[in-house]
Amino acid sequence: MQKSEMAAKLNEASAFVPGKRVKLDFGDAGVVMLDGVAQQVTEEDGAADTSIKVEWSDWEDMAAGKLDGMTAFMQGKLKVEGDMSNAMQLQGVLAKIRT
Repeated sequence: MQKSEMAAKLNEASAFVPGKRVKLDFGDAGVVMLDGVAQQVTEEDGAADTSIKVEWSDWEDMAAGKLDGMTAFMQGKLKVEGDMSNAMQLQGVLAKIRT
């Protein structure tokens, strides 16, 4: 799945934390903003309550269920800046895009 396809799928599923902005930062691959304030998912960068930094390939493994979010965090493959409680909801976000 491409990043733009994932963003569209997340948007359709309303995959955001109400009232919070969570940025998925994929480095050179760009960002996806789960904007619970505007109630939309976009590929626009901006300020966020929580930023989750992860390489796109690791994110794909997490989305496919091949890599657990907590394992990725413990291995340093996933880094969280800001409000950790928003990041804890990552599994729920992934569940909305699994096929």
